[in-house]
Formats: sequence, C-alpha cells, structure tokens
Amino acid sequence: MSGVKSLAKDTAIYGMSSIIGRFLNWCLVPLYTIMFPAAEYGLVTFIYSIVALALIILIYGMETGFFRFANHERYKDPMEVYSTSLCSLAVSSTAFYVLLCVFIGPVSRVLECGDHYSYVLLMGAAVALDAFTAIPFSYLRFRHRPMRFAFLRLVNIGLNIGLNLFFILLCPWLWKVCPQSIGWFYDPHYGIGYIFLANFVTSALNLILLIPELRGFRWRFNSKLWREMLAYSYPLLVLGVAGIMNQTIDKILLPGLVADKSTAMTELGIYGANYKIAIVMVMFIQAFRFAYEPFIFAQSKERGEDRMQSYRDAMKWFVVFSMVIFLGVMFYMDVLRYFISSNYWSGLRVVPLIMIAEFFFGVFFNLSLWYKLTDRTHWGMWFSLTGLAVTIGLNCLLVPVMGYMGCAWAALGCYSVMMVASYIVGRIKYPIGYETGRLCGYFLLALGLWALSVAVTTGTEWIDFAVRTALLIVYLGIVLKIERIRPGSLLPVKGLLTRR
Repeated sequence: MSGVKSLAKDTAIYGMSSIIGRFLNWCLVPLYTIMFPAAEYGLVTFIYSIVALALIILIYGMETGFFRFANHERYKDPMEVYSTSLCSLAVSSTAFYVLLCVFIGPVSRVLECGDHYSYVLLMGAAVALDAFTAIPFSYLRFRHRPMRFAFLRLVNIGLNIGLNLFFILLCPWLWKVCPQSIGWFYDPHYGIGYIFLANFVTSALNLILLIPELRGFRWRFNSKLWREMLAYSYPLLVLGVAGIMNQTIDKILLPGLVADKSTAMTELGIYGANYKIAIVMVMFIQAFRFAYEPFIFAQSKERGEDRMQSYRDAMKWFVVFSMVIFLGVMFYMDVLRYFISSNYWSGLRVVPLIMIAEFFFGVFFNLSLWYKLTDRTHWGMWFSLTGLAVTIGLNCLLVPVMGYMGCAWAALGCYSVMMVASYIVGRIKYPIGYETGRLCGYFLLALGLWALSVAVTTGTEWIDFAVRTALLIVYLGIVLKIERIRPGSLLPVKGLLTRR
C-alpha cells in the first residue's frame, strides 16, 4: 500500500502543476474565442493537432524507453541511458528543423498557412525544442523530483499566458492609444501568429531552465544501448503516433469531411473550443501518467501479491477520481460554459462524449502496464492501430452526416475498442485481477446520477446546483461506504488510501 500512497502523492504534485497549468491555458480559450473568429480559431486547432502528432514522432517512444532501461538490470548506470537518449533526440530534432526550413513552402500549404511561413517556422522550432526537453523532464520524474518538475512547468505556462495576454490584449490597446511605443515590433495584422510566437518563446525558456539537468555528467553515446532502446521503443512510437492520431485525427480530417466546405474551419473552431471544456479529464490522466510510469517500473522489482494489489488499487482510484471529475464538469456545465464565447455554445453537446472517451483512454493507459512490463510493447501498437482504424472509419462515416458530433462519437468508439481489447488480451498474457465488477459499478453509478440530474432539472439555477451538489456527495458517500473509508481519514493526504 505504501507504493500506492507514493503514487498518490506524486500524482497530486504532478497533478497540481498539470491541472493549474492546463487550467491557466484553458483560461486562454475565452480570450481566443472572443478575439478571433471561429474560422481563425479553427486554424489554430488544426495546426496544434498537427504539432501534437509531430511531437510524438520526434520523441519516438524514448521517454518510456528511458524509464525501462534506466531501471534495467543489465545497465547499472542510469546516466549512460540518459546521455544516450539526449544525444539521440538532439540529432533527430535538429534534423527535423533543418528539413522543415528546406521544405517550408509545401509544408506551409499543407498546414493551410499559405504565405504565413513564420507560423510554421515558429511552431516547428517549438516542437523541436519540446521533443529534446522531454528527456530532461523524464529524468526529473525518474529521480522523483516532482517539485522541480512542477516549478518548471508552471514557470513555462505562466510565461506563455503572459505573452498571450501581452500580444493579444495589451498590444492592440497600446496600438490604439500610443502606437509609436510598440510600432517597432508589433504588427496588428499578425493575429493568431502571436499565439505561435508565445509558444516558441516558452519552449526556448524550457531549454534554458533545464540547463542544470544537462550538466554534471559525462555525455556519452552507447550505440548498443541505443539500438536496444529503439527496438523497445519503436512499437511505442507506432503506439504513440496512433494514439495521438486517435486524439487529433478528427480535427485534421474534419475540414475535408464536412458537407459545407465554406464552414469547415468554423465547425472545427466550435468543436475545438468545446473540446477544451473536457480538458479537465485529460489533465487528470496526464498527471496520473507522469507518476504512473515511474511507479509501475519501480514496482516491477517487487515480488508477491503486494505488487499486484498496488496495480489494482491504482486502477480503482483512477476510476473513482475520474468519475468525480466527470460529474463535477457535467453538474456545473451551466457555469463552465462561460469559459468560451456564447458563439461557440452550440457545440456543448460534445463534452460528455469526449469526457467519457478520455476516461476510457485513461483506463486503457492503466491496462497498458502488462505489455510494458513484459517488453511486449508490440501489443500496444496493435491496440492503437486498431483504435486508429476505428477512428478513421467512424469519422469518414459520421462526420459528413453529423458534423463535429461525428468526431465525438468516433472518439468514444475508438477508445472503447482499445480499452476492451487491452483488457481481454491482458487477462490472458498478464492477469492482474482487477475488480472489474466494482469498477464498472462506479462508472455506471456516475452515469446514473448524471442522468438523474438531467431528469430532475428545474431550470432554476440555485435549485439545480443544490440538487447536483447533493448527487455528487451521494456518489462520494457510496464510494467511501463500499471502500470502508472514514471521511475523516481523507483530511490528511497520507490517509487518502487508508482503510478501516
């Protein structure tokens, strides 16, 4: 149980940086939706979808490979693994940016940027820097330094938000009242380009702040180790590409699939803005992932039933907290919707589908430990490719008929298939003994309470909020009763997982 307590503590710290950071970035969504038309915000959504895919390709599974080989019994020096990983990503990231500069014209046209080459160059540089710094951030997680990890993330996000506010709010005001003060660097027609400029500056700051993690050891490249890491990681690359495409392919395909091409970017903007409301679930999954990978590889060194019980407990509490997040968002949607402009509210109906889809992905990630621990990462590749086939198929089938709602249903179908497939194969290859009935019960209970809240909606806000709050308390009370946990033991962090 101590291992799960450590996981909970690290998840809380990583989670605070992730949740606070994502929340602050989330707060930029109303700024974007107010300041830019839906079509322009759609272009931002489109570019960032491509960027997310490029980042996964440029990291090519080396993060998980680093954790695996830094804990490997055949390699006693983790710094050799760290140095080899850094050298590999430094070369590949540099090569990527050089090629991007050479082929800037056609790449810009593919990204719908036209002659705005600077958009592509700025985001390309940001992606290259982020790919390289992924390993130093992984090193902090390996060394169990969540506080420094959180600090660096929050500084980076704070600068990004500050620059966005400066360029998008302050500079236009200064341009009106005192244009000569900013005329030497500010172009009022650059628009969404300042979003990309802010992203590049913060990525560059990341590298500067991580200099201490890039010093104090001997840089060396072990070619034998590198080949083994690539052999281990290449299925994870396919898995990662398929996984990120499962998350972004809908936004990439939507402009080409909608029936009315003239409104394609507008629909994508509406879908992308409402997708951001569901980002709360993504925040929790990301925070959990940061703590979970080091946790499972450390636990793999243990023996006996305690290790399996730790895995079971981690899954159980992931499901419980995910459902609390789901209910919190759905119960208070009447407030949360104000995070985007009312011009985008027509897309609010995608939120529950996206949140459930992301929850299924989180369960899939929990289930993935069996093929990572047994070095059978090719299974993850096949699961993700299967999910990608489902995503593409459902998008092509549903989007022409349903618009962006087809994207949401496709995401739900994709992650459902991946989750079920991993569970079925995992029971055969590496049985852990999850309490499936109880986990499904917590999930269905949450859905039932949400349905009840919709059925008893009165239209009077204070009454509806009171009823929904009571239903949220009911959910927590039932969980505590089943798990035999005293409510008082939840006050100290250390008591979070204490049973009576």
